[in-house]
Amino acid sequence: MAAFQERPVGFFTDTSICIGCKACEVACKEWNQLEGNKPELLLDSFDNTGQLDAQNWRHVQFIEQIPDNNGVVMNPTPIAGGQAWLMMSDVCKHCQNASCLEVCPTNAIVRTEYDSVFIQQDVCNGCRDCISACPYGVIGFNEKTGTAHKCTLCYDRLQNGLQPACAKACPTESIKFGYLDDLQAAADKRLAALQTAGYKKAQLYGRDAKVYGGLNAFFLLMDEPEVYKLPSAQNATLPSRNNLAGYAGGFVTAVVGLVAGVLAFRSQRMNEKTDATR
Repeated sequence: MAAFQERPVGFFTDTSICIGCKACEVACKEWNQLEGNKPELLLDSFDNTGQLDAQNWRHVQFIEQIPDNNGVVMNPTPIAGGQAWLMMSDVCKHCQNASCLEVCPTNAIVRTEYDSVFIQQDVCNGCRDCISACPYGVIGFNEKTGTAHKCTLCYDRLQNGLQPACAKACPTESIKFGYLDDLQAAADKRLAALQTAGYKKAQLYGRDAKVYGGLNAFFLLMDEPEVYKLPSAQNATLPSRNNLAGYAGGFVTAVVGLVAGVLAFRSQRMNEKTDATR
């Protein structure tokens, strides 16, 4: 089977039709041979994964919303204003302005011919700079391999003309995979349909350049990004190590420190000379 064309590809995740079945999590683990973490009681709704990390490259969030009605929910339904369930299959965003790629000291993190962000395991030195730099917390450290891990967008499957395992397994097609321009066009139509139907909070996240230059894995959300633990466009700022303002600030700080050091050294030498002449 022929590989995909060398064009930007990615995910469009439509959270409005996610049913929380976790088929994506299972398929991801099976294909990528991820062991998963030891079972842990999280007491967080139906979430038994907790977060994205080295063993969980897909994570289904379960968000329960209960309006302020003295704790009494009659006939729960999101349309009537009762209890609302929001679910989202989270994953690495494969950002256009990828902080992890920028800070990697060994160039282990590269952008592939499909415009995805990929960690080369044989080049990674395990420094964990990428883990600190990622604004979404998607990268984890594998103690066995001593390297950082995250979603690869099933790079090996793409090379053989197969879509990523998670998208293949999703029963509702909440996770859509394809060429980025096609996904963006489909997302625009879906958003317009939802807003016409009365879902005024529905919005696209990462569809444009407002969030880290655009996300190759972007989402249709049914509420504000913060509800899904995502930084808003206003708060989506890059770490200081890979933005111009950060470099400028660091440079100024370094210069001030250098000048202060030189002045202190000269003052000390002058004091020593004065003491010697007495």
